[in-house]
Amino acid sequence: MLFSSILFLFRFIPAVFLVYYLLPFRFKNLWLFLCSLFFYAWGEPKYFPIMMSSILVNYLAALLIDRWKERGGLRRAAFLVSLVFTVGWLLFFKYMNFFIGNFNVATGLSVPFLSLALPLGISFYTFQILSYTVDVYYGRVPAERNFIRFGAFVTLFPQLIAGPIVKYTDINEELHTRTVTYEMLGDGVRLFIMGLGSKVLIANNIGSLWDTVVGMGFENVSTPLCWMGLIAFSLYIYFDFSGYSLMAIGLGNAMGFRFPQNFNFPYISRSATEFWRRWHMTLGSWFREYVYIPLGGNRVGRGRLYLNLFIVWFLTGFWHGANWLFVLWGLYFLALLVVEKTFLLRYLERSRVWSRVYLLFFVVLSWGFFAIGLEELKGAQGLLPQLFGRLFCWRGGADWVYYLRNYGVTFALAIFFSTPAIKWIYERLAHKKWLVTAGLAAVLLASVGYLVDASYNPFLYFNF
Repeated sequence: MLFSSILFLFRFIPAVFLVYYLLPFRFKNLWLFLCSLFFYAWGEPKYFPIMMSSILVNYLAALLIDRWKERGGLRRAAFLVSLVFTVGWLLFFKYMNFFIGNFNVATGLSVPFLSLALPLGISFYTFQILSYTVDVYYGRVPAERNFIRFGAFVTLFPQLIAGPIVKYTDINEELHTRTVTYEMLGDGVRLFIMGLGSKVLIANNIGSLWDTVVGMGFENVSTPLCWMGLIAFSLYIYFDFSGYSLMAIGLGNAMGFRFPQNFNFPYISRSATEFWRRWHMTLGSWFREYVYIPLGGNRVGRGRLYLNLFIVWFLTGFWHGANWLFVLWGLYFLALLVVEKTFLLRYLERSRVWSRVYLLFFVVLSWGFFAIGLEELKGAQGLLPQLFGRLFCWRGGADWVYYLRNYGVTFALAIFFSTPAIKWIYERLAHKKWLVTAGLAAVLLASVGYLVDASYNPFLYFNF
């Protein structure tokens, strides 16, 4: 059903936007709300009531919170009801079997697992809804009294299922009044094509090397090829997720919304601290604003600071998946950040080369935990030992040389496009409109041609 939902999106985008541009402004939010609901229901009809109930409960709770400003007990009760209801759905569908499995291990019982599929986009729209209700509770924004506007905020189809995580404060004003300029429309088309090309032409191609290595079995390949596969996965996850974000931001621009940036060339970072300012920026911003700062942030003693960081990074890993390996992935970055905050960061900031080598090594290694944690790769536990266990052991010949020849150009292009060099080139050629237009047209045609011939390859972050 997810595949049919994506096909629906691509097939009917022109009609959706044509009607959107023709409608008076007072009907635009309604049209977006209805189209977004139809898009979601097309892909996940059985979970449609869950999203609608979350929207309705939080809409009503925010109105009550706003009304009961002087009645602290009732106000807190309304907030807690919305919090438990919204987070409860996420805990039930995403983590219930995780809790059951750990309970069985701890007690020796055999409580049966539930047959549950993760509702599409629940991790993302749950965080968006929570940001709104929390902001209303703390008086940062007034409650939205128009149900259509609130529903449109939650369900906007470009970023509904895989981000970026758009807070209510990000688009509050645009929900009430917005104008689509020719500049925004042009930027939107450009970003959408760039995102599509990132996913289809780069992510899918470099990702096929990772799929090949996984299919061969890590115990059957050399250590260099294991590292090549993991580097390929690192590039794949970046272009897959950043590509979707660009597409969502581009569609938002074309509708008059300015969605927040989600990636800023993270692989050029010189520390883990900088990396998380550039990678999945909206998720980092969400945890900083709604978890880290309320816990006291860095305005506390050293012991409490480390506890705050532990909570944030435990939750960051756990948000990505109901698996201890995802938690380990989050705590892995916690360890790096603590070491950097303690003494290492000042040395890294002085270096231009070794700091980047350090960051790339530890980030690429971190994707090993992440990849193993993915449900479809439960048999990949041999990856990490293989990365270090048989250095320069050429099983069956120099297998890595063969794959380097086949993927060398793809690697070179992926690495190039993951750096600001492409931005530097674009800025210097932007005045040559014909050249930019020709380049975008070529990317669009190549992407469409690839989609026609290739098998279905969904966005990786649809898993979350």
